[in-house]
Amino acid sequence: MKGQYTQPQDVEWKCARCNQDLVVGQASVEYLGNRFTTELAKCPHCGFVLVSEELALGKMAEVEQMLEDK
Repeated sequence: MKGQYTQPQDVEWKCARCNQDLVVGQASVEYLGNRFTTELAKCPHCGFVLVSEELALGKMAEVEQMLEDK
C-alpha cells in the first residue's frame, strides 16, 4: 500500500539509549522542511524513531524530488 511503511515482523528492535523494545505507532517526521505522519517503530520511553530503509528511499526521496522540481 503506497504511503504505508511497515517494519519487519520477524525482527525485534531495541532502543540503543533505553534498551526498550520499539513499538510501531504514529510518528510525525520532518524532512527538508516538509512534515508528514506515518507509522514507525519508536521507543515508548525516549521517543527515538527508527527510519526504515523503505521510508528513507521511498517517501523521503519523493519529498526531496518534489523540492528539486520547484
